[in-house]
Amino acid sequence: KLSASSERVKSVDIHPSEPWALAALYNGNVMIWDYETGSVVKSFELSELPVRCAKFISRKQWVLAASDDMRMRIYDYNTMEKVHDFEAHSDYIRSVEVHPSLPYILSSSDDMTIKLWDWDRGFECTQF
Repeated sequence: KLSASSERVKSVDIHPSEPWALAALYNGNVMIWDYETGSVVKSFELSELPVRCAKFISRKQWVLAASDDMRMRIYDYNTMEKVHDFEAHSDYIRSVEVHPSLPYILSSSDDMTIKLWDWDRGFECTQF
């Protein structure tokens, strides 16, 4: 059983090679659990506002998370150092997806836009 104190879990993701589950929580935290042992691997406060979505980017050893401050943040999940932090939308970010082989992140928001971000270009918005 995996358990954390929060009003709501907003999204989950699973690591493709480690026994890890990632959860974005309404209380502004992001947690990584080992689902084989049930123990917390990493836990950190991302924002004072809800974190709506989080994804592993395993080939870069990153965690991507988006919160209600309209920002996307990327962390190295080994060191927990922030890789990048930027305002991605003008309203709540509702979903993020990571391309399986290209350096792209797709985000959608209540601002009625879908944006494509390229991390090889400094997280430049390449299309919307």
